Amino acid sequence: MIRSYYDPPDPLEGSQPMRGDDPRHESMFSYITPDARVRPDHPLRPIRRMTDAALAQLSPRFDRLYSTMGRPSIPPEQLLRALLLQMLYSIRSERLLVEELDYSVLYRWFVGLSLDDPIWDATTFTKNRDRLLAGDVADAFFAAVVTAIKAEGLMSDEHFTVDGTLLEAWAGLKSFQRTDADPPPPPDDPGNPTVNFHGETRSNATHASTTDPDAQLYRKGAGKEAKLTYMGHVLLDNRHGLVTNVCATAATGTAEREAALLLLTTVPKATTVGGDKHYDVASFVDGVRDLGIAPHVAQKIRGGAMTDEMTAAPGYAISQRKRKLIEQVFGWMKTIGGLRKLRHRGGELVDWILTFTAAAYNLIRLRTLLARA
Repeated sequence: MIRSYYDPPDPLEGSQPMRGDDPRHESMFSYITPDARVRPDHPLRPIRRMTDAALAQLSPRFDRLYSTMGRPSIPPEQLLRALLLQMLYSIRSERLLVEELDYSVLYRWFVGLSLDDPIWDATTFTKNRDRLLAGDVADAFFAAVVTAIKAEGLMSDEHFTVDGTLLEAWAGLKSFQRTDADPPPPPDDPGNPTVNFHGETRSNATHASTTDPDAQLYRKGAGKEAKLTYMGHVLLDNRHGLVTNVCATAATGTAEREAALLLLTTVPKATTVGGDKHYDVASFVDGVRDLGIAPHVAQKIRGGAMTDEMTAAPGYAISQRKRKLIEQVFGWMKTIGGLRKLRHRGGELVDWILTFTAAAYNLIRLRTLLARA
């Protein structure tokens, strides 16, 4: 409101609440627990319950990983809950995760820390994570989550979809150098050396990354940029779009089909499998039929192995409609789960992180499905 200097005073101005003080309280004690500060309907509560149930099944495995002597380490349950938080809230690094754990009451509650518990050093956190890598804990955690989903009757054991996606490695093209060349001279700039590889023929047979030797140079298609990548593969349940199995491999032209056949061997009751046109080749179609599974992959215009008789089979149209659900998995993993650009090096660790991220996605889906029931 524009007021002139001659307007009468507002009669309501005197009835406004008195301004409160802004004191600086430095209390030493808090009598409210972290659990009491998290609202009862917070979306993390059902995920915490499901996570605790899965971790309880892994307790005997944890006992075998740790010695009965020496200094106590970070509890593996707390470590895995912290990694789960990193994926759910898209925290870009483990160092930042440890920092946010220090001052976030919500994060402390989810991990299982009191307000007075000291927070771990980021290096200690990473070293303890590597111990879980050696124990195949990600596979065991993923299996425990899948078991819980099946117990709720939410996962099909007959109809599936397969697909793969590229995962950009934590390595730059400047690190992709010849394996049989003499040691290069000292770089002009150690942090960002000048490298001229234009006109040089480079391939995975003669070159390797000095940063991540397991990463492969791969071009997604004609006219696309070649990048150092891995390939992630997902076997998806067609009923509710839940991840049944997952793995990471080197990025090659045949990796998607080879990994898909391997994943399908883990579902003995499978009857159909959907996929895009990339799977319409004789090696995959024949391999699927040898497993007793009906291939419901998209048919190429010419040169494919899918026949008109196969595409006219009952359920083919449903499989083609359902196969689009797998893109939601890849989208969540890359935008929320932090896999658009990998933060870890080495094929074994990339597979570990991909598997754990798939378990996190399943927990999100399971929470949503149970809320609808």
